[in-house]
Amino acid sequence: MAETRLKIKTYGDPVLRRKAKPVKEVTDDTRKLLNSMAESMYINSGIGLAAPQLGVSSQMIVVDIGDGLHKLVNPKIIKRQGNQAIQEGCLSVPGACVKVRRAREVWVEAVNENNLEVKLHARDLFACVLQHEIDHLDGKLIVDYASFLSRARIKKKLAAAKSAVSDAKLKI
Repeated sequence: MAETRLKIKTYGDPVLRRKAKPVKEVTDDTRKLLNSMAESMYINSGIGLAAPQLGVSSQMIVVDIGDGLHKLVNPKIIKRQGNQAIQEGCLSVPGACVKVRRAREVWVEAVNENNLEVKLHARDLFACVLQHEIDHLDGKLIVDYASFLSRARIKKKLAAAKSAVSDAKLKI
C-alpha cells in the first residue's frame, strides 16, 4: 500500500500553482488515486484534499466534513449564494489560518468514482470546503486571500519550519 502514503505538497511547491487538467475518463487508476487521496486526507486529519496537493495535476477532490466521503472528479461550481467568512487552514499551508470570505451556499456538478454525474447543494462548512478544494484545482491557495503582511508572515513561518526540519535531518 505504498501508493496510499502520498506526500502532501506544501506552499512554495510549483504544482500547487498550476491549473489542474480535467480528467478525460474515470478509470481504475482514477479510483485508486481517489482512494489514496482519501486515505492521505484522513491520516493528516483533513476534511478535504485536492489532487494537486499530492503533486497530481488532475481535477479531483475528496471531502468529508463528518457526514460521509465525497469523491469528485472535474467538479464545477455552477451557482453561488450568500456570504460567510470562516478561518481556514490547509494541509498544504501547515500552521496557517486565514479568514476567507466565500459563498454560504454552492451548487456543484461533478462526476463520481463510478463515472456518474452528481449534483451537490452545499451550505456552510461543506460549501466552504468544496470552494477551498476547487480553488486548489485552479492553483489558488488560502494565502491568496490573506493580506500582504499576513502572507509574508506565513511564508516566513513556513520557511523557518522547513529549515528546522532540514537541520534535524542533518543531525541524524
